[in-house]
Amino acid sequence: MARRVSGRRQLVVTVIAWVIGLAIFFPILWTILTSFKTEAEAIASPPSFIAFDWTLENYAEVNSRSNYPLHFMNSVIISLGSTLLGLLIAIPAAWSMAFVPAKRTKDILMWMLSTKMLPPVGVLIPIYLMFRDFGLLDTRIGLVVVLTLINLPIIVWMLFTYFKEIPGEILEAARMDGASLWDEVVYVLTPMAVPGIASTLLLNVILAWNEAFWTLNLTAAKAAPLTAFIASYSSPEGLFYAKLSAASTLAIAPILILGWFSQKQLVRGLTFGAVK
Repeated sequence: MARRVSGRRQLVVTVIAWVIGLAIFFPILWTILTSFKTEAEAIASPPSFIAFDWTLENYAEVNSRSNYPLHFMNSVIISLGSTLLGLLIAIPAAWSMAFVPAKRTKDILMWMLSTKMLPPVGVLIPIYLMFRDFGLLDTRIGLVVVLTLINLPIIVWMLFTYFKEIPGEILEAARMDGASLWDEVVYVLTPMAVPGIASTLLLNVILAWNEAFWTLNLTAAKAAPLTAFIASYSSPEGLFYAKLSAASTLAIAPILILGWFSQKQLVRGLTFGAVK
């Protein structure tokens, strides 16, 4: 029987949740507001929250100075491409670890997770030289490959967790009905894990979209995504806060919209299998 929650406690929890949510969202809100200020108002002290002269000149200058559609398409192709390639590799890997575990399965999973603890700068030079020798510098294919390898441990871990919650008897029944290994993975396992796969896809699209270290070091102009687009407004001459805020707003707007419309699917996938 569910425990009854008092109205006062519910109100307190709601207020705390709103305070935490606003504290997390405030930097994004401040960036958006700063993008509509002049450079003088952006660095004014004390800062003005709403009472300032709103202007669109920063967005006009950003669009005239940079090729936003090119950077946007690069981000879309790189984030979606690396995520889909990672899913193609991770689904069979997670299936084998979840339903045909070996003695070293847990060790392999821990080893994959430990690779995320390695500082990226520690492998920058060898990866840069390999990309130079194979002609992958400043290419979308190169970034898709490196971001796939970076996020692959997370994809495998998430899918492994979801697959472990699926009863193995269902797959055994499919085998008894004559399903091949391919049919078992594609037509039985994958449809049952759609919420988990969808949340994994969304989370890794966000991670790839926000990746800055590798995109800044392995691209120059042709394949530069929106992270490089933002960085271009930081120069030795100083930080132009209003223009930098406008560029940042244009860069984060697509992923904010995606997160807003897919939040139910994301929450459903992240809690998939948590309650039996």
